[in-house]
Amino acid sequence: MQGSYNHGLAHYRCRYPSEYAVVNEVDHPRNVYLREDAVVGPLDGWLAQVFDPANIDETLESLHAATESNDDADVVKAGAARKRLADCDKRLTRYRAALDSGADPAVVTTWIAEVQAERLAAEVELDRATGHNHGRLSRDQLAALVNGLGNLLDVLAKAAPEDKAEVYRQLGLRLTYDPARRVVIAESDPWAKVSVGGGT
Repeated sequence: MQGSYNHGLAHYRCRYPSEYAVVNEVDHPRNVYLREDAVVGPLDGWLAQVFDPANIDETLESLHAATESNDDADVVKAGAARKRLADCDKRLTRYRAALDSGADPAVVTTWIAEVQAERLAAEVELDRATGHNHGRLSRDQLAALVNGLGNLLDVLAKAAPEDKAEVYRQLGLRLTYDPARRVVIAESDPWAKVSVGGGT
């Protein structure tokens, strides 16, 4: 989703090309709008609750348990990504052979571009699945990371947007909007920032 202003208020907007949706048989609304103020208030309230000193031990246990439980899921994701990469490579080989055999270059080039996009997505998924555990943090390291954010979380309600964005980045925050249910799913993955050297 991209940031945009509508009637003077910050919104997130997703515009989905109808041609792409039809060709790829994807069911997606043409436009999705979400007001920022409908998300940020509840989000900051959730963060303040989760990282409140009274709840911090439970939060750290959950974060640490999540790092351990991701092993099996990451193995499955990595295997699926490798299969998609192999499939993409086979298709690319066939498409190149079709070009050599005299097939319409415009059509085959379109196929190749689509498969290359799929291959790139599979590479990213494989990188995430195999790189997630390299920087695994211990419970003490997670505690240090979370405690370092404590003062920032205290002032979220009054923080400037760029300061909030930095807190969200440090937390590895990812929001997913489901327009059908009108629900925003919030996930925090602070160790991903450490292990891959960048934030969400």
